[in-house]
Amino acid sequence: MKKKKKKILFTVLLGTILLCTITGGTIYYYLFAPQFHPSKNTYIYIDRDDTTDSIYTKIKQVGHVNSLKGFDWMVKYKKLNQNIHTGRYIIRPNDNVYHVFSRISRGYQKPINLTIGNVRTMDRLARSVGKQIMIDSAEIAKLLFDSTFQQKMGYNIETIPCLFIPETYQVYWDMSVDEFFQRMQKEHERFWNKDRLSQATAIGMTPSEVCTLASIVEEETNNNEEKPIVAGLYMNRLRADMPLQADPTIKFALQDFGLRRITNENLKVNSPYNTYINTGLPPGPIRIPSIKGIDSVLNYTKHNYIYMCAKEDFSGTHNFASNYTEHMANARKYWKALNERKIFK
Repeated sequence: MKKKKKKILFTVLLGTILLCTITGGTIYYYLFAPQFHPSKNTYIYIDRDDTTDSIYTKIKQVGHVNSLKGFDWMVKYKKLNQNIHTGRYIIRPNDNVYHVFSRISRGYQKPINLTIGNVRTMDRLARSVGKQIMIDSAEIAKLLFDSTFQQKMGYNIETIPCLFIPETYQVYWDMSVDEFFQRMQKEHERFWNKDRLSQATAIGMTPSEVCTLASIVEEETNNNEEKPIVAGLYMNRLRADMPLQADPTIKFALQDFGLRRITNENLKVNSPYNTYINTGLPPGPIRIPSIKGIDSVLNYTKHNYIYMCAKEDFSGTHNFASNYTEHMANARKYWKALNERKIFK
């Protein structure tokens, strides 16, 4: 009788161990064994309207998954549908379900690189940013063109481009529109440190005025070595109360950035951005200038040039002159090159 009880007890114990082994093995396989096999780190983006089903689909599409059975378990056990976090989440080669689910359920997302470019218009900026983060471009544009918001930030419709410093920033993909502008304001204040503010004061300009002149310099030349020279030329004109006569401001006034040749008819455009008929700086930047452009104004080259003309070799650089006669000689060479290439507008 005792032997029979021992045999039963042993059988039950063995069965329990076997059951636990099978259960443990199953749990390990579906939760802790590598289930994701992308060729490299990949990401899923969880938006505001995502559900557990759409998250499941996104993971399946990019994760190269063996099995998501364990993910199904975790979704139900942890009630993910009640606690979905938006964001950008990494899936690494040989990741397991537990780690992937933990990141998503706890909101442990990976930041992205957000690039602010030196674009010409604010609608282009809104579109660019909207393509990189979760915020819709319309949300960004709405505030950019809102006078109350502009005033709150210390700008107006003409000067709001001065807020942005072209750079690549690490941000979370699901940042809100308010967080975006707060970050841009913080980066602006970091850029305009004590040294740069002192330099601006020394040349008699505000940061917004520096930004405005820098935007013209940026449009005039892509050559970084030439930018301080161009900035110095415009500083000479400003101090002599001469019109800047900057062709890029005419393009901005016309909103025709493809013009290659500015005609006398173009110069008649009635706009505060027409620097042929208005002296001083235009009301605001004609693009978001680069850091190099801004620093070129702050550290402009001191010289006697007051005229510039694109070189006839179309190298993107310029011939400079300190008198009108020399300038016209340079201009005729350039006009001749334009005519030879049949560039009339």
